[in-house]
Amino acid sequence: MSRTTELVDGESDDGTVDEESKLGAIGDLDLTIREAGIDDDLIVLAGDNLFSESLAPFGDFARAKDAPVLGVYDVGDLEAIRRYNAIELDEDDRLTFFEEKPAQPRSTLTGIALYFYPRESLALVREYLEAGNNPDQPGRLVEWLYPRAPVYAWRVPGDWYDIGSAETLAEADAAFSARG
Repeated sequence: MSRTTELVDGESDDGTVDEESKLGAIGDLDLTIREAGIDDDLIVLAGDNLFSESLAPFGDFARAKDAPVLGVYDVGDLEAIRRYNAIELDEDDRLTFFEEKPAQPRSTLTGIALYFYPRESLALVREYLEAGNNPDQPGRLVEWLYPRAPVYAWRVPGDWYDIGSAETLAEADAAFSARG
């Protein structure tokens, strides 16, 4: 989830007026849940993701698990994984390890900003924040959550691009342009 940056009359839609008071991605998620009165299953997808294949099967997988689900992708490179997070799964695709921006990565499988939170888990977002945890970096919520509750992984089909920088956006543009 990206942070709100659009200002209207000097105030962003999250009620903050400067960078120091921003709520962060997880704080914004909590604000949305509370202010919109969300009492249903929730899918969260960050806008800096680009996919070559449909994500429709994600919803089916998530509904079948009826537990938090994280979209995952194998970047295939231990050096590249240092920019993201490294995760490990058991034979049922349940998270058994999650480390944000690992110095010594143990896996090339990363969790991306594609999340499913069933209704029953939404209160855990507030609990996470009230415990004083990092309100930004949405993966931190998953890192905190998986030891407390089952969190499952859905393997993203095709290619995934993190288009959060000019360099990775250019890479994605070249790949999609080559497809015709």
